[in-house]
Amino acid sequence: MSEPEGATDREKETVKPSRAQVPGVTQWVENPTGGRDRGPVALVRAWVEILSRPRRFFRTGVAPGDQAPGLVFAATVVLFEEVSRYAVVKLAQRGLLSTGPFDYPAIGGFSPGVAVLALFAILVFVTPATVHLTAALQTLLLLPVASDRGGVSETVQVMCYAMAPCLLAGLPNAEVRVLVTAWGAGLYLLGTAVIHNIRLPVAAIVGAVPAAIIFGYGFRGFQALSVLVADYGF
Repeated sequence: MSEPEGATDREKETVKPSRAQVPGVTQWVENPTGGRDRGPVALVRAWVEILSRPRRFFRTGVAPGDQAPGLVFAATVVLFEEVSRYAVVKLAQRGLLSTGPFDYPAIGGFSPGVAVLALFAILVFVTPATVHLTAALQTLLLLPVASDRGGVSETVQVMCYAMAPCLLAGLPNAEVRVLVTAWGAGLYLLGTAVIHNIRLPVAAIVGAVPAAIIFGYGFRGFQALSVLVADYGF
């Protein structure tokens, strides 16, 4: 028996809504323009949201496969941090500011031209490579404890957005640097718990080493802590 005319078309129409049942998955991954908004306004909005409502931000602002806005956000934070380090050195050379107990290596002692090239290398190569390698390490550490974990791309995003407080990590003040790096590490551990569906104490254990790499060494939180401890006579 032949099918009634139009039956095949109706059949196709009934299949289409099945993909729409999970728009959150298909749009984030398949549509390169999906995910978080792009542009300077979106960066500022993300910075405000991550500092004021971090748990909500990690639940709604991190999605599979949408790494680009997170990496741009991290690069922007590192840009501000490194430019402030350069500015501190130049102001100190003119006697307008003290570098305090910190030696300011990296781009701080370079000429403007070399500083721009060094900054370009830090933003384009060093920062993404460090984030991805550390995220891969975090994935390995999550294997025994998080059966319902998110993907590596989500770990990358959590790591990038957790850097939000570190805009001020380049200032020559041990208290400020300890505060912002500890804040960033705390945001990272919270985001790890939210994204990978584990309890916060477990996230603190498995996320301690990646947090130490990014915030203790990368943003020099350990150096500032050692200065602070010495100042207080310990």
